[in-house]
Amino acid sequence: MTVAVQNYYPEDAAHCYGCGRLNDAGYQLKTEWREGEAITRFTPQAHHTSMPGFVYGGLIASIVDCHAMATAAADAEASAGRPLGAGTVARFVTASLRVDYLRPTPLGPALEIRGQVTERGDRKAIVEVTVSAAGQITARGQVVAVRLPETMR
Repeated sequence: MTVAVQNYYPEDAAHCYGCGRLNDAGYQLKTEWREGEAITRFTPQAHHTSMPGFVYGGLIASIVDCHAMATAAADAEASAGRPLGAGTVARFVTASLRVDYLRPTPLGPALEIRGQVTERGDRKAIVEVTVSAAGQITARGQVVAVRLPETMR
């Protein structure tokens, strides 16, 4: 069984609306790390609609955002040679978020969100994310993730 990256966020930084395990009202995203790629699934509900039958674009952006932070955290552990679960993982926050909507995302099927770090440094990572519904990519994102600054603790 694969364990979610979010399970290893420190207690004081696990309240995120999208992926915080301590936020019961949030999306509760659970990101798996598989050989350099982060994968999660999310099924939008009827209240996540924009136009009838389609997912609200802001939801897509927020899922891209949160999934990118988990991708950066897992990649940082892998780059340091630590297996996921060896301890708490570093938290990242968003410095920049760009989402390109390629086609309307249908409401109904589970979304598959995939992320990979394309550039990494000591403090930041560039993460590329795709969102797919029913096997078709509906959105792409590029996110600059930076390590959680002390001022946010």
